[in-house]
Amino acid sequence: MEKTLRELASFVGGQIVGDPEVKISGVSGIKEAKKGDITFLANRRYIPLINETEASAIITPLDIESASKPIIKTQDPSFAFAQVVALMHPVKLKHPQGIHKTAAIAKSAKLGKGVAVGAHAVIEDGTAIGDGTIIYAGCYIGSDVKIGSGCIFYANVSIRERVLIGERVFIQSGTVIGSEGFGYANVGGKHRLIPQVGTVVIEDDVEIGANVTIDRARFDKTFIGKGTKIDNLVQIAHNVVIGENSIIVAQAGISGSTRIGNNVTIAGQAGLVGHIEIGDGAILAAQAGITKSVPPNTFVSGYPARPHSEAMRIYAAMSGLPELVKTVRELKKRIAELEEQIKKQRS
Repeated sequence: MEKTLRELASFVGGQIVGDPEVKISGVSGIKEAKKGDITFLANRRYIPLINETEASAIITPLDIESASKPIIKTQDPSFAFAQVVALMHPVKLKHPQGIHKTAAIAKSAKLGKGVAVGAHAVIEDGTAIGDGTIIYAGCYIGSDVKIGSGCIFYANVSIRERVLIGERVFIQSGTVIGSEGFGYANVGGKHRLIPQVGTVVIEDDVEIGANVTIDRARFDKTFIGKGTKIDNLVQIAHNVVIGENSIIVAQAGISGSTRIGNNVTIAGQAGLVGHIEIGDGAILAAQAGITKSVPPNTFVSGYPARPHSEAMRIYAAMSGLPELVKTVRELKKRIAELEEQIKKQRS
């Protein structure tokens, strides 16, 4: 597919500086781009590459006035570039259609118009699935589950009994929703499972990556709010509440009964203890160990997590510890020598 820069600028709502008739046939990163490609600049540390890249055009922030090649100035270069990628290289997935002959669907299950069910999928008693939802091969949908319209569950997703899922929810392969929460009581030296009789509620427009586990609540519900996006390999424990439009990145782990606000970012491998609250707009950095509640609009990092600027000062000081230890040893040796000299003088 080939487009002119004028066409792309119109598509993303950007402003052209330079030749609008430049032909664009590909997309690439700013370092890898070749002639005919369009690239983008979102991080200001790559500004020096504007005049070095081989790309034929660049999508830039609004404050870039000009460059050695044509640019499209936009409010959000990263999003504009994503739009261009989708336009130039549309993804063509062949979803299952109709009901595969090997699918096992209970007679009491209710399927809406245009529902597709792949090979060897299982749908249990009392489940209701909304119009246009697509269930890929090997999925398991337990009894009395309610699923809205326009959802896509990729291969081998498991949805346990009584889970409630809204509309336009996308779940990648291998994810398990509604498994038993991890709760035990020690009785006579043995761990006895505490019944987990709650459910999981997932609201509209949530996207969940591959091999995610979201446990059912002990009582009431584990809850995922509208528009929240969850990366691969995330663990969400029983009775966790996550607000709207939050981002949870790969390998994060959230312990039971923690409450997370709206528009929160939890970066990769962050770990949260249970029974704490994360305020709206908070950012938890990668590998942060969250041992207590975090106020709204706070950026924390490190273990134990603390305000990011403070954590950076601590890390900077830690890098000087070997030299500091060496200095302390030398001072101790010098003090011992001085004390020995004073002792000899007195005697």
